[in-house]
Amino acid sequence: MEALTKLIQVAMKQQLPDLVFHQATIVDVFTLTTYVSDVAISDGIIVGIGEYPQAETIVDARGHYLIPGLIDAHVHLESSLVTPSKFASLSLQHGVTSVVSDPHEIANVLGVEGIQYMLDASENIGLDVFVMASSCVPATAFETSGAVLNAADLAPLYDHPRVLGLAEMMNYPGVLNTDPDVIAKLQAAKDRNLVVDGHGPGLTAEQLNGYITAGVMTDHECEHHEEVLMRLRRGMYVLMREGTAAKNLEELLQEVNLANNNRICLCTDDKHLDDLLREGSIDNAIRIAIRAGVDPLLAVRMATLNTAQCYRLHDRGAIAPGLKADCLLVSDLTTMSIRAIYKDGIEVDYAAIGKQPTTKSLGNSVHIPDNIDFTFPLASTQVRAIEIIPNHLQTNEAIVTVTPTTNFVGDTQADLAKMAVIERHTKAQQSLGMAIVKGFGLQTGAIATTIAHDSHNLLVMGMNDTDMQVAAQAIAQINGGIVVVNQGKVIAQLQLEVAGLITDRPIPEVLANLEELHQALTTLGFSAAFNPFLTLSFLSLPVIPKLKLTNKGLFDVEQFQFVSTELEI
Repeated sequence: MEALTKLIQVAMKQQLPDLVFHQATIVDVFTLTTYVSDVAISDGIIVGIGEYPQAETIVDARGHYLIPGLIDAHVHLESSLVTPSKFASLSLQHGVTSVVSDPHEIANVLGVEGIQYMLDASENIGLDVFVMASSCVPATAFETSGAVLNAADLAPLYDHPRVLGLAEMMNYPGVLNTDPDVIAKLQAAKDRNLVVDGHGPGLTAEQLNGYITAGVMTDHECEHHEEVLMRLRRGMYVLMREGTAAKNLEELLQEVNLANNNRICLCTDDKHLDDLLREGSIDNAIRIAIRAGVDPLLAVRMATLNTAQCYRLHDRGAIAPGLKADCLLVSDLTTMSIRAIYKDGIEVDYAAIGKQPTTKSLGNSVHIPDNIDFTFPLASTQVRAIEIIPNHLQTNEAIVTVTPTTNFVGDTQADLAKMAVIERHTKAQQSLGMAIVKGFGLQTGAIATTIAHDSHNLLVMGMNDTDMQVAAQAIAQINGGIVVVNQGKVIAQLQLEVAGLITDRPIPEVLANLEELHQALTTLGFSAAFNPFLTLSFLSLPVIPKLKLTNKGLFDVEQFQFVSTELEI
């Protein structure tokens, strides 16, 4: 009561505000207009809009826009490759003050312990990190993860104040076929009136009806703008994505207009830290939207108020009395040129964030044999290959002609490489799946990574077995990460010692390692215009069409069953 009394008194000019933005051009995301006024702040809360000539601190905001702190509607922090506090420093410098995260990457490796690690590591880091309880660990029964989470495992997480609901329900076949465990997870969220995120690439109208009836409220997997309209007409929130691997925001923006925009949000989903630094985060999505013809005020609303309303974060998302003083001073809306960032009414020194190391160790998470048999015999001349679609998570099924062999090792002329996914969570249930990949552009060598969505087994791609073997063992020695090998030698690596997904090492060191990896790939002949490492990591995700590879075999997502590499002739 004392705190609320003070806020009211400051609003009524009976006490001094802590901070006043003097004559700021306020971006009003409610009415999509701008106007000039003072904005008063006390104890981290916006308390007044009007004339506030006195304050403890007055910031001259003349000639600058004041906009709400940006909100990333859906992100996997692990894809930044760094721990939450370091991710915070990357996000805050681009004006992102809140994120809605799904820790299902680390959950697939370590289960509830992994989710708890992310909750603990994201406490008091300067960035508000909200968490959705990971719904699909594993994503399907057609792969082996490090943990299995059922409805009972997730229930205690809902008591955490930063857990908002149930994360992306990737197992849409389980929803539509009324799988009892899937229904139990949905019902538990429904009973608590929580938000349920979706993940429904390529769903038909009828399937979408069932999916939404089940309680799914959002989707970030639209590929084409027609899919946006189909979801909006059924009351869903569409989270438009621009990340490192998936870049189709401009295509989806065709569907945005003044009549339908209130259910459109912006997200990054998966973005490497080098891209976060170079391109930006949600600020980059705003720039793309404006270049595509979206009104700047509308673009800001999609990055703030819409997301706050979607996730029931009613204490943020606008410049208005009673809301958190998360706000940005911007000199130019069209370029999102940020002058200063304020979190809870205090100017952010993002360079100081992320310095404190996360001390908790999660132990070794890579368990593979000392020798892996990569032999891949082919008796047929016609085989299925996973074909890369640059800058998309989806793949094609390519039918290619090969020469029968006792061991396929790649074909540079046809741009075919060999890929293996090896279960790495426990040697007790070791298994290996193998496939052919078309369009990656390797000429020699091998790449190995423990970032292999979503079960994060060990993924190895190469043009010869020796380099693939060296790459796999090198990954085990550093307890996970990314390795590039050529002629039997490791030529670049990035150690990701936390669950094989993220690192607590300094950002400049991680950036240097990433640059070395990209340079090393040119040695292997890679020259394509897509991110090779994130593209590679999604080739094992069996919930995005068309062909994917898990540790259990080649998987046709549309048929939702395993298929043979070889065609009968």
